[in-house]
Amino acid sequence: MTHAVVRRMGRPALVAALAVGMLPGGVAPAAATTAALATTAASATSSTAYAPGTFGPFGYGGVKLGMSAKQARATRKIVPKTGWSQCTAWDLKAHPTGRDRVGLFISKRRGVAVIFAPKGVGTPQRIGLGSTERELKKAYPGLKRSASGYRYVTVPGNSKASYLFLLSRGRIYEMALTLKTQDCVN
Repeated sequence: MTHAVVRRMGRPALVAALAVGMLPGGVAPAAATTAALATTAASATSSTAYAPGTFGPFGYGGVKLGMSAKQARATRKIVPKTGWSQCTAWDLKAHPTGRDRVGLFISKRRGVAVIFAPKGVGTPQRIGLGSTERELKKAYPGLKRSASGYRYVTVPGNSKASYLFLLSRGRIYEMALTLKTQDCVN
C-alpha cells in the first residue's frame, strides 16, 4: 500500500515533507512553509523520555484503530475538530493539537484510521518523536521508504497497521499509526 499526504490534515510538517513527491494519479500535495517545518523539527523531543502509554500496536490513549466514531466518542478521550474533509478529524483530549492540526482521523467505513503520535510517546520498540534514523532502522529492520521520502513499516504485532515516520536532520519529527486499509489519506 502506498502512503501519502492527508488531503487536508492540518499537519504542516507532514504536508511539507511529502510535498516533494506526487500523490497517486499525479496530483501534487499542498506544501507548508519552511518555517512550519523548521518549528516542528526543532520541537522534537528526546527518544528516551516517553509519556505513560504506548503508541501502538493497536492504538493510543484508549483509542484503537478500527473503532467506530461512536465507540471512539464513548471513550470520552477524543474531541471533534471542524473544517476537515473525507474523514472526521479529532484530537485526543489529553493531547490537543491546536487549530490547524489534528490528532486522529475517523473514517465512516473503517473507523479510527490514522492516529498521530503526540509529543513524548513512544512505540513498544521505544521509537518516538526525536528518535534518530539509526534508532529507527535498528528498531524496524523492515523499514521502507516511499517515493515521497517518508519511512513506513508494518506494525510489529499488528499486520493490519503501519507506522509512518518523517525525518529531518536525521530525527523523527512526525509519526503516525494507520490502518493499512484506511481511506483518509491517499
